[in-house]
Amino acid sequence: MLRAQCHDRDALELLLKSVQPVLRRYVNSLIGADDADDILQDVLIIISRKVYWLEQPDVFRAWAFRIASRAAFRHLRKRKRRVDAIVDDAPLDGIAAPDIMASDDTILELLDSPVLTPASRAVLVLHFREEMPLAHVAAVLEIPLGTVKSRLAFGLKTLRRHLAAEDTDGTRP
Repeated sequence: MLRAQCHDRDALELLLKSVQPVLRRYVNSLIGADDADDILQDVLIIISRKVYWLEQPDVFRAWAFRIASRAAFRHLRKRKRRVDAIVDDAPLDGIAAPDIMASDDTILELLDSPVLTPASRAVLVLHFREEMPLAHVAAVLEIPLGTVKSRLAFGLKTLRRHLAAEDTDGTRP
């Protein structure tokens, strides 16, 4: 990290390569695979431009997730505005409902399920998949700890409901 901050290109590339897989998985969980690579590229460019200003190298991982969160939520807001504009001009009957993916028994695989809101999904992914404590999740997402806990509870409740619905439908063994 320190070598990267001292304008060592090889160190910067190594740093970006080390964080790229987890950020890709995180961004993909939030916005879907279609736009994840474009957003990830923007995130890596921001990181490479601003890494020199990071005063505490030990918070690099959380800082990178914060940048990825901001970029993903900004993209989701833009996407929502585009969809809202289309919805306003089109009859609602012509819009297909999103498909709900089949889920497995583990919570880690359910995290990519579209039944979750992006806000809850971000909390669940950071806490369960990236194994961040709730206080760090709050710092990354720049929200109060109480909000993190409520989004976590809401997300888990939604996943439990989704699993229960699959059990009653007979789609899960």
